[in-house]
Amino acid sequence: MMTNVTREFVEGLPKVELHVHVEACISADTIEKLADELNVPMIRPKSELFQYKSLAEFLSIYEWWVDLLRSSEIAEQIAYSAARQLHADGIAYAEIFTGPRYWANLDDHPQIEALCRGFARAHEDGFADCYLIPSISREQSPEWAMDLVDWMVAVDRVVGLGLDGNEEVLGRTSEKFVEVFERAADLGLGRSAHCGESSGPGSVRDGLEFLRLDRVDHGVRAIEDPELVARLAEEKVPLTICPTSNVIIGLHKSISDGPIDAMYKAGVPVTVNSDDPISMNVSINDEFVKLSEAFNWTTDDVLRIQDHAIDAAYCASEKKADLRQRQRKFAILAGL
Repeated sequence: MMTNVTREFVEGLPKVELHVHVEACISADTIEKLADELNVPMIRPKSELFQYKSLAEFLSIYEWWVDLLRSSEIAEQIAYSAARQLHADGIAYAEIFTGPRYWANLDDHPQIEALCRGFARAHEDGFADCYLIPSISREQSPEWAMDLVDWMVAVDRVVGLGLDGNEEVLGRTSEKFVEVFERAADLGLGRSAHCGESSGPGSVRDGLEFLRLDRVDHGVRAIEDPELVARLAEEKVPLTICPTSNVIIGLHKSISDGPIDAMYKAGVPVTVNSDDPISMNVSINDEFVKLSEAFNWTTDDVLRIQDHAIDAAYCASEKKADLRQRQRKFAILAGL
C-alpha cells in the first residue's frame, strides 16, 4: 500500500547506507580540540569550518583536519563514534569509505586496522554494523594501490576498494588502475569509484569500461548522456547518490534540481546517502524526507530504493536476507 512518507517512517526504518566518509563523521568541537592539543592553528573559525562553495574548497579543508588524525587510538574512536552516530539515525548496516592518502601522519596499515577495530567494538555494543572501503586517491600510484589491496583483503571488516579525488583537477585517471581493480575483484572485494561528480559522464563510462565497477559513487552527471543512463538501467549498475552534498558543493542549485528522480524513473538502481554527515550536516533521514517532498515519493519508493542499497551492498546473501526481513517486518508493523 502506497502512503505518504513521514519522518517517523523514515527514522524508524532500519536502513542501509553505502556512501559515507568516516573522516567526515568528526565534529567541529573534536577538530578544534585536536588542533589545540597539537598546537596547530585553526584553518578558519570553528563556526565557519564546515562552510564550502565548491568541491575543491571542501577537499582542501577536509585534508587539513584529517592531517590532525595522528594515532591509531584516534582512528579507532572516530570509527566507533561514526557507528554510534549512524545507529542514532536508524542505520542498520553501512559501508564506509576511508582515504588513507589523507592520513599523512598515520601509516595506512595501522589506520585501516584501527578503523575496523572501532567498527567491530561499536557493533558489539549494539550500534550500526559498519564495514570499511579503503579508497585510492587518483594521484596515487597503481603500485602503491596494488600493495594495499593485497594486504587489506585479509583485514576483518574490509569489504571493498574505492577510488576518489577531484577529476576536474586530476583528469580522468581510471585507466591506470585497471590491474588494481582486477586484482580486487579476484580477491573478492567490491569495486566502486567516485565518478560523474566533478567531471562529466565520460568518467562514469571510464569506470565501467576500465574498472568494471560494481557500483558508481555519485554518478549524477551520467544524466547528461541519455545512452549512458540507458546502459546503467539495463546493466543494473547502482549509483550511491548524495543529493544534499551535491547541492553544498555547487553542483546543483537544490535537491529538486538534481537528477536522482529522473534516473530512478529511468530504471537506474539509485540509492540515497549522506556522504559527509557531520561536516555537511546531512543525515539519510533528512535526505529521504526532502526527496519525498520534492518528487512525491511514497513509502513504496523509499522501500524500493532501500532494496537497491541492499542489492548493492558488499555483504553475504545471508546478511542481505536478514536486512530485507528487518525492513519487511518494520513495514508490516507500520501498516504497509
